[in-house]
Amino acid sequence: MNIDCLEDTEVLCLSNENREKLCSEFHQIESFFRKKTNRRNVVLQNRILSLLSSSARERYEKFLQEYPLLVQKLPKHILASYLGVTRETLSRLYAAK
Repeated sequence: MNIDCLEDTEVLCLSNENREKLCSEFHQIESFFRKKTNRRNVVLQNRILSLLSSSARERYEKFLQEYPLLVQKLPKHILASYLGVTRETLSRLYAAK
């Protein structure tokens, strides 16, 4: 797994074995992980659907709406990759804004 952080961050790791142990011992933990997993799956499906059915401009505008503060923090190549466009296309979208 590769994680890039935009700010100073503390990352905590939990092995799958320990996660399963916690879930079997504490119902609230199991519920928490189930809800997080379900939410992640919905977000992932929406991202795939957006990449397949939306234009680059639509994806860019939606990103601006959902994450207005990230646009200034993210390196352009990472944002372009997330949106599924080249840096040049992202520059044109940014200029037309």
